[in-house]
Amino acid sequence: MAHVQTVEELQAALEQARAAEGRYRLLLEHSGIVAWEVDCATLRLNYLSPAAAPQFGYLLDMQETHTLAATMLADLPARLARLAAGDQSRRRVLRSAEIPHRDGHLVPVEIESTLVTDENGTPQRLLGFIRDMSHRVQFDQDQKKFASMLNHEFRTPLSTIDGAIQRLEMTGKNHDEATRKRYTKIQAAVDRLLGMMDEYLSPERMASIGRQRQPNEVSPAALLASVAEQGRARRAQIAVHTQGLPHWMRCDPAGMRLTLEILLDNAIKYTKPNTAIELIGKNATEGGVEFFVTDSGSGVPGEELEHLFEKSYRGSNSHGVPGSGLGLYMARAMVDVHGGTLSAKNVSESGMEFRIWLPVATPSGKSLAPGSTSSDNSLDPAKRQD
Repeated sequence: MAHVQTVEELQAALEQARAAEGRYRLLLEHSGIVAWEVDCATLRLNYLSPAAAPQFGYLLDMQETHTLAATMLADLPARLARLAAGDQSRRRVLRSAEIPHRDGHLVPVEIESTLVTDENGTPQRLLGFIRDMSHRVQFDQDQKKFASMLNHEFRTPLSTIDGAIQRLEMTGKNHDEATRKRYTKIQAAVDRLLGMMDEYLSPERMASIGRQRQPNEVSPAALLASVAEQGRARRAQIAVHTQGLPHWMRCDPAGMRLTLEILLDNAIKYTKPNTAIELIGKNATEGGVEFFVTDSGSGVPGEELEHLFEKSYRGSNSHGVPGSGLGLYMARAMVDVHGGTLSAKNVSESGMEFRIWLPVATPSGKSLAPGSTSSDNSLDPAKRQD
């Protein structure tokens, strides 16, 4: 009887294994990510999921899959040699590559692969996934175009102002002290903006925000306070309220400061003098950090809200208000490349409300720019130095 039970248990386990294999196979065959398997002994491609056909235009016959395999297995012999020598660092690899489409154009991809070994440590199979990264390449190109547009739109008027101020300073030696101080103040502001264009808003800099390791952290409370202090030169009624904010958050400080300054400037321009404006910062209920810029103005027509962040868009209430229609567009782009969101709505009690949400980690450490930071705007708590 015991023997019969053992056979029945083995049979049941076998059926469960077959069912699990069927489910995994079904998932792979209906997933948009290309999955594949290679035999390490023969270096032959044993499996390639059907997702490769629409992504790369192949018919998945032996000749065409060989083209894909050549890219996927380019570094396999070297990895196997290093593993045999005791080097475990290449057991799992994530790399970028370009795979030729059947029509000839190159498809940018990310290839993730893992060596699977037996109980003796001998590599048996190489399992991997291919992700189409065309959207990321297009995103990078859009960011560079955006930065180039900003440089063109802002640099020309700034250069004109810069030249005019220099001439006034040269020819206005007989002007009173207050006038000369205004010249100096304008010149300093122009220099600051031109410096930001050179150091921050280059196409390469814009394309890197949110993806390359950011070496900076900032105190969110201090960030709000400094933006408010800058704005009080134009509007005294600016209040700052914070609740439960982390001591530090990792982001691009210059970018987030510029974003908040744009929103505050927008609130100042579109509200009456002496109208109160609030800067609010707190932890978001869904995680991350949120900032609000609220005013007690009249808001904007509801049908215009969805267009506020479009390039060069100016609302029906912008008549007589200086601007190019690029500020809110630039602010949203800054937040987007941090992986966050920027939204606007009319609030009956307080006029207009802009909300920034950032998916930042919120550790309470003291060290700035820890080496454990990664490009996904997160921190490894185990490596964080408190």
